[in-house]
Amino acid sequence: ALETLEAAEHPHRGWPGFDWADTRIAALDAVGQDDAAQSARWSVFEWALSASHLKAYLKRLDDDFDTEEQALDRARRHPDVLQALRFLKNWPDLDRAAQLVIERADEINGDFYEILVPAAEALASRSPLAATLLLRAMIDFTLDNARSKRYKYAARHLEECARLADAIDDFRGFESHADYDARIRDKHRRKTSFYRLIE
Repeated sequence: ALETLEAAEHPHRGWPGFDWADTRIAALDAVGQDDAAQSARWSVFEWALSASHLKAYLKRLDDDFDTEEQALDRARRHPDVLQALRFLKNWPDLDRAAQLVIERADEINGDFYEILVPAAEALASRSPLAATLLLRAMIDFTLDNARSKRYKYAARHLEECARLADAIDDFRGFESHADYDARIRDKHRRKTSFYRLIE
């Protein structure tokens, strides 16, 4: 089975799917190629930020703390910032998730509310600044792209930003809430349906 897997052409360019990778890992385990199986688990983690593969990898190291820390730092530097955010939020490692948001705020696409909303909720008490930056990303995307169906959510996000501002001692170079609020009110003053929601 292992020889067949190794000889087979992958169905997609680049990385194969999880089914192929998991079958190969199982085959490597079955023939006692433990190091190769571990290497395969780590590769899948690096590529897909798969928590299940990282947990399986660490389990065979007796939950080695240093290796886990290295893995989580690698996740924080993953090229796909939203994938990294979702991974760190779910692991959970909220301190690294907050660090990721603050360091890479300009990379965050506010369209992906299904990732950003739960992340902002999870970070609100731990890092109100990081939560605020996620909320702002969604507000900016909604207004800049005139997504009127999302205006009521953007208005709520702005209200939440105001609430979180009281807990932020240092905006670390980002706009204060007062400055951000004033800027978007001026920039989007012609979006009357939104403007009425934030009055």
